[in-house]
Amino acid sequence: MLQRTTETPTFADIAAAHARIAPRIVRSPTLPCPALSKLTGAEIWLKLENLQAIASFKERGAANKLALLTEEERARGVIAVSAGNHAQGVARHASLLGIDATIVMPRFTPTAKVERTRGWGANVVTEGEDFAAASLVAEEIRRRENRVLVHPFNDPAVMAGQGTFGIELLEDAPELDALVLPIGGGGLISGTAIAAAHMRPGLDIYGVQVESHASLSAFPQAPVDVRGGSTIAEGIAVTTLGDQCYEAARPHLSGVLVVTELQVESAIALLAEHAKQVSEGAGAAALAAVMAYPDIFQGKRLALPISGGNIGTRILANTLLRALRRDGRLLSLILQIPDRPGVLADIATRIGNAGGNIIEVSHQRLFAAPSVQTAELEIMVEARDSRHADAIEADLRAHYVLTRG
Repeated sequence: MLQRTTETPTFADIAAAHARIAPRIVRSPTLPCPALSKLTGAEIWLKLENLQAIASFKERGAANKLALLTEEERARGVIAVSAGNHAQGVARHASLLGIDATIVMPRFTPTAKVERTRGWGANVVTEGEDFAAASLVAEEIRRRENRVLVHPFNDPAVMAGQGTFGIELLEDAPELDALVLPIGGGGLISGTAIAAAHMRPGLDIYGVQVESHASLSAFPQAPVDVRGGSTIAEGIAVTTLGDQCYEAARPHLSGVLVVTELQVESAIALLAEHAKQVSEGAGAAALAAVMAYPDIFQGKRLALPISGGNIGTRILANTLLRALRRDGRLLSLILQIPDRPGVLADIATRIGNAGGNIIEVSHQRLFAAPSVQTAELEIMVEARDSRHADAIEADLRAHYVLTRG
């Protein structure tokens, strides 16, 4: 499923794709973000691909590929394999063009993504433990039913479609010093690199990978084998770039930066709080890199994509709460307190006088406490920042035995 089909797309191919798919996609805005600029020390511009109909740039490549199919190919129907965004892009544009679509998704794809793909009218098959296994299932169906494969990245028509992102960005943004783009299979960065080489020669382009899938961590040396595994940046959880994507992007890359899971989580929270944008993990990877490598980007004018906004509500909520705890704005304490009247009121008063806000309380008398004369109190307090949290903890510690959760 990763075999070469035609040559690497040219800028003319991307420009033609831009005109071809414009009526069916959103020309997403490219906006400055003063709040993130202040945090990073760089001038940050965001291109909001999370505002596409499927909340992802993946719509661009799917739209272009399907629009280029012949009548005979459309009659055969299409098949794709994806864990989310590409699936929805193919499903939506197949529906718009009246093409029958089958999408193979790994068995453990979140239900919400499966249902959204079905909602665009595709037949969804959930088989395979991961992308590689699902790809084998898709290949079997393709051969049996003679369907046309719409690969998520390693296809020149898909690469050209993704490159329309770059045309829009470079038309709308001011003079930039660098682009910072996530790398999964390589469709976005390859198409954008081709567009940038034509429109802004010499522009620095940095790719970003999450550490569990950092096949280009040795760049500019050859790709390396990676372990894969679970990641919040599931949209770039690809162990091997498409060969065509890699060949197209490689000459234009200034470097590849690797970020950790916690750095991606923090970037999701920063985008929500400071840019007021909901981003999935892959969509926040570029900001994670800017935060993780300040020496590279300090004082520069940068453009980053929020490449997708498909994040589960529970995952988003947990990510924000984890970020608040890391920042010290949520303080979790376990206190051993004497079991007598007025103690809870005293603790609440101390926290209130210090400016803290009690979020949650659990009071255990019988089994958790070390003595029948004591009780255990678990308390969650909202603070302004880590210094404020430390001050609240210090005051309570002066009067009670406690540990920090």
